[in-house]
Amino acid sequence: MADYKIEIKKSAVKELKVLPNSTLKRTIDKINSLAINPRPLGCKKLSSDEKYRIGTGDYRILYTIHDEVLVICVVKVAHRREVYK
Repeated sequence: MADYKIEIKKSAVKELKVLPNSTLKRTIDKINSLAINPRPLGCKKLSSDEKYRIGTGDYRILYTIHDEVLVICVVKVAHRREVYK
């Protein structure tokens, strides 16, 4: 199985820049691991959209998977109390 390409929206890049350093490394590692396995253990498909969610501590990563072109697009990275607003 081929690895997926990861794209991060500009808004998600801004959200990553304001994360605490301890959380930033874990979050980037988690995003990079999606290239190998886009649906890891613990990910949830959101019922309202074609988005998936994985968590890193108190933060959540929302992303979409485009299987036909092997692309994962990170849409949002935020604290769990703010991510769905």
